[in-house]
Amino acid sequence: MPASRAQLVRRPYTRGSTANRRRSPLDVLNNDVLLYIFHLHHLDVRDEHDHNDSTLTNSPNWGRERWWYKLAHICKRWRNLILASPTTLGLHLVCTYGTPVVDMLENSPPLPLIITYLVQNRETTTEDEEGILHALKPEYRDRVRRIGLCMPASNLQSLVEAMDESFPNLEYMLIKSMTKGEASLILPKKFQAPQLHRLKLWGTVPPIGSLLLPTTSTMGLVTLTLSDIPPSDFSPSYLHARLSQMPQLESLIITFCSPLPNRSVRDQLSKAPIRMHATLPNLRFFGFRGVSAYLDSLVARISAPVLSTFHIHFFNQLTFSIPHLSQFVSATDNLRIHSIRLVFFAGSGSAILANDPTRILNELQTVLSASEELALVREEGDLSSEGQNELDPTLWRELLRPFSNVTTLHVQNKLIGKLSRSLQFDDGELPQDLLPNLKELGYSGGLDARDAFTPFINERQVAGRPVSLKMVDFPSYQWK
Repeated sequence: MPASRAQLVRRPYTRGSTANRRRSPLDVLNNDVLLYIFHLHHLDVRDEHDHNDSTLTNSPNWGRERWWYKLAHICKRWRNLILASPTTLGLHLVCTYGTPVVDMLENSPPLPLIITYLVQNRETTTEDEEGILHALKPEYRDRVRRIGLCMPASNLQSLVEAMDESFPNLEYMLIKSMTKGEASLILPKKFQAPQLHRLKLWGTVPPIGSLLLPTTSTMGLVTLTLSDIPPSDFSPSYLHARLSQMPQLESLIITFCSPLPNRSVRDQLSKAPIRMHATLPNLRFFGFRGVSAYLDSLVARISAPVLSTFHIHFFNQLTFSIPHLSQFVSATDNLRIHSIRLVFFAGSGSAILANDPTRILNELQTVLSASEELALVREEGDLSSEGQNELDPTLWRELLRPFSNVTTLHVQNKLIGKLSRSLQFDDGELPQDLLPNLKELGYSGGLDARDAFTPFINERQVAGRPVSLKMVDFPSYQWK
């Protein structure tokens, strides 16, 4: 930025000058200073969700990249200055709802393009879809930097089919099918994007053998999200082979729309076993929703030395198989579990979990034993499952035993009844090995909820291991 006041001034300002009385005070700033102000304004309006790669629900607001439109209409000087500095200011033309795309592209400078239709509850018109198809034409493909489409599969089909070519400068693509079901959209086999850094697909998958996923000769993906995948579309061996070609990957999210039985995963692995080991040296975020056998088979042949955040959401199953998960977590130096949130989804009026929930926790005991905070939450909703089982006091005790170092336990009011009875035997005695380091017990609800824990609090006081009781708030669980 210029150092002296003289450098900020374009020409002297004379109070009595007629010309100067018509000028804005901003006119005294030279071009370098104006460009710097415009640059700061651009930084201020950029959307915070643009590169939030751990999110499942929030979409980037790329419409904000129109920030310079109004500034370019202030005066001829500003317009010329802005259009002469497209790289410095990161200028883009934005194709979005209601934009006359054909007219804009024919009458505007050849700036990079953003195609964004990401409002979930907003319908695209026929004119919108015609504009998208126009922006995807061969003569504009080298200008397309970002593509974001969120609409029903019936609307997406023709738009996705129009991508059956190379987009040499595409950096970010987000496609979200709003149609729930087993059928998924498949990207064209000839679709290529050698500069693609962020790929997020909902209900849409790259085809087997696609040229889309990067090879070692490209820069590679930084973010990969494959969400709401039908369970039959991706075998663990296929996904593993693709991940081994992504050394720059920092964020990976894999979620299935419904459970695939563990035996089906084992059948897939028997036909195409995973033989090679893949290292993801830059992976920091890993999110997974699906069945245990799929995740376990994946992490058995993957290492992620700098992984720091790991979200796991298992579908409810009759059997769980995770012999390699604990080893994977233990081998990750940066992944130290401090806080755990166990969510029980309500179905048919009772909390549901696996037939033997303690087996899952016992297999992860080495990892879980280091955690200091534990929250038990019940959520409403009918989660697809292979079985349902209400937890009795004995099962509650077995579930809590791995958490030997927990100092803070928070319990949502819908789980207080069963849990409070599990903290003591029928004769009032305390289980000696249950939460031995507990210092704080938080609950939600009124006085009845507090009274439910009073016997336990009193017995711990007598035993010389006091626990404080306090009311806490429980935000709704949602992996966003």
